[in-house]
Amino acid sequence: MGTEGGAPIIEEIPAEEMEKATELHKALVEAAAEHDEGLMEKFFEQDSLTEDEMREGIRKGLASRGMFPVFCVCAGKDMGVRRLMEFLGNVVPFVDEMPPVHNTRGEVVKPDSNGPTSLYFFKTAVEPHIGDVQYFKVMSGKVHEGDDFTNADRGSKERIAQIYACAGANRIKVEEMVAGDIGCTVKLKDVHTGNTLNGKGSENRFNFIKYPNSKYSRAIKPLNESDTEKMMVALNRMREEDPTWVIDQSKELRQTIVHGQGEFHLRTLKWRLENNEKLQIKFEEPRIPYRETITKAARADYRHKKQSGGAGQFGEVHLIVEPYYEACRCPKPINSMVRKFKMNVKGTEEVPLEWGGKLVFVNSIVGGSIDARFMPAILKGIMSRMEQGPLTGSYARDVRVIVYDGKMHPVDSNEISFMLAGRNAFSEAFKNAGPKILEPIYDVEVFVPSDKMGDVMGTCRDAVP
Repeated sequence: MGTEGGAPIIEEIPAEEMEKATELHKALVEAAAEHDEGLMEKFFEQDSLTEDEMREGIRKGLASRGMFPVFCVCAGKDMGVRRLMEFLGNVVPFVDEMPPVHNTRGEVVKPDSNGPTSLYFFKTAVEPHIGDVQYFKVMSGKVHEGDDFTNADRGSKERIAQIYACAGANRIKVEEMVAGDIGCTVKLKDVHTGNTLNGKGSENRFNFIKYPNSKYSRAIKPLNESDTEKMMVALNRMREEDPTWVIDQSKELRQTIVHGQGEFHLRTLKWRLENNEKLQIKFEEPRIPYRETITKAARADYRHKKQSGGAGQFGEVHLIVEPYYEACRCPKPINSMVRKFKMNVKGTEEVPLEWGGKLVFVNSIVGGSIDARFMPAILKGIMSRMEQGPLTGSYARDVRVIVYDGKMHPVDSNEISFMLAGRNAFSEAFKNAGPKILEPIYDVEVFVPSDKMGDVMGTCRDAVP
């Protein structure tokens, strides 16, 4: 086959490539033999297989999803197309050779055109002037124009107004499709990729699609901040077409993070936003998700007082912060520059934090200086500051807070007053308690060829301090 495509030309393998070709052929034969015990025994005996035996082995490998052939094809120049079509006709297993389909309950769903109707939606395309085009496979039963269905994933009702058979970019309107057919429809209200629509008498649900984990991440923002909402609408619409684009509005990092399969994948996203949506955007490095904690004890007082006519706001909180660790003892006397505090613990609340670690909140109020009903408000104010440490704005963890004194007003004290007083007192004490940044920890999976396992394990061991 020349540079312009066309029918393939069969030629002898060049001598300088023979060794490599032999090695690749042997690997293919071995892969084909792995999926059938008889073929494997023959391979061990003869160290080879006939072409028919190879086809049989590959067919069984495809049926068991143990093999995934890859073809390089250019239809525009007729490159590799004929070889692909030959493979589809001679090697790919027939439908009846494939494993039976199961729903999420583990029940077999037969492709019976006379059974109850179930449609599985595997793709969404967004087209100008049309909107969402939903592609589906008829898993069982029949579907006609005007049929009513129930979305098994979302509980909503849907009506199929039009049915199209797909032939590349062309769509042919049809009145009926039966089990095994693939088609598309438009103008559905609430159907997304991966959803199942059931007709009367069907209660199936399918979870076929398992997308690969993202491998590349970037923070994204519009050049014009006023375009943020428009950008998010466009991103969510694009993700309907390609669910491997993952959009994460990170509360922790205060960034919008887009995840993709690689750098080129995310460049494609950027190009579409700028050229199709006319949105100028820029990529940035995602911030590092640090954690903050404290290294020593510190004390702080804060009075919140506000008078704006009528009832005002008043709340005063005295507290101590100190590092917390597992098996940490009850509060002990803490020496300060002012006086020695002896803690009388009235109540302790351990708050497991979503981002790791704990906040331990100790009520040591004596004499009724702060009413017990205001303690949850103080805790709420402290939690709001735990979400934004003073060093990097990262989450704080492993802190014990002891509220030991304060003041309230019989009229002006309320929950908002003590929430603000607790928040500001905690912030001041945290800054004076030797705050430090903790090293970020990531869960990482490493996939390597078996022959490289020793080298990678050795490198990992050397990297651990």
